[in-house]
Amino acid sequence: MISLVVPTLGRPSLVALLDALAGQLGGPAGDGTADVELLLVDDRRRDAGELAVPGALTAYTKVLTGRGAGPAAARNLGWRAARGEWVVFLDDDVVPAPDWLVRLRADLAVAGRVGGVQGVVDVPLPAHRRPTDWERGTAGLAESRWITADMAYRRAALAAVGGFDERFPRAYREDAELAHRVRRAGWELVRGSRRVTHPVRPESRWVSLRTQRGNADDALLRRRYGPRWRTELDLPPGRRPRHAAVTAAAAVALAAAATRAAGRRPRALGVVGGLAALGWAAGTAEFARARIAPGPRTPDEVVTMLATSVLIPPLATVHWVRGWWRARAVAAGDGR
Repeated sequence: MISLVVPTLGRPSLVALLDALAGQLGGPAGDGTADVELLLVDDRRRDAGELAVPGALTAYTKVLTGRGAGPAAARNLGWRAARGEWVVFLDDDVVPAPDWLVRLRADLAVAGRVGGVQGVVDVPLPAHRRPTDWERGTAGLAESRWITADMAYRRAALAAVGGFDERFPRAYREDAELAHRVRRAGWELVRGSRRVTHPVRPESRWVSLRTQRGNADDALLRRRYGPRWRTELDLPPGRRPRHAAVTAAAAVALAAAATRAAGRRPRALGVVGGLAALGWAAGTAEFARARIAPGPRTPDEVVTMLATSVLIPPLATVHWVRGWWRARAVAAGDGR
């Protein structure tokens, strides 16, 4: 049996996912779909009402009630209730291709040493203009490794490592961290041929500020896996050192300005403050340019990039420090 696990907050995109699955699972008896089950993990507030499941899926679907602790906990609830040898995690904002189930079966016909098979994620971008910063960020999912937008694991592999680490409260890094532990336990991970589409969902122009909360999760990974955690987990390099440098320059410049405003005006302090202000301006300008240049460069996008490029470095640094403080009790090298 194959178990499909979909954690959800009841977003409108869930309808498109369920409709796509209904077209493939809702066939006549004896067509091979009877060995598939769908587990929806409802991770919404308890007063949100029932999830609407298409009639064609009712025979295959079980709705589980999550505890609102995030996608890692919701997926753990799902796979532990699953009956299948393979557990396929799908995000609730993807749309499987019409032949997804057929290709899934082919993907899972692998050697016993293979513990996980990733699907192909397509992110459609506008054809008439350059993508925005948010659209480019979403498009990065197409190149990401072992993401749970569409990722199948042997149930035995999940059981061997204890599943997802529920200390990661958001959809960020928890999938890469699980993949690392699965590979370290001796399983292989491979890419398959099945495909899902991951549309770019509408978001506020300030979404890049909200995503900085993931820096707290990075701090936990740094605590657990040491200074080479990005290399160990096969993650791309980040901008945190530059963010920290820009934030430090801003702090020095503000401290110098405050001291001078208080009536203390040593020349050296003015020089230090001026250099720090120049460093902050240069770092902020470089960051803004790196985000504006590949984008559509519309007035609205440029203004948003300028404003958020000022705010992201200190915000990212604050979240990193907050995460580091929370992870201080975690034993260094605790790779679980």
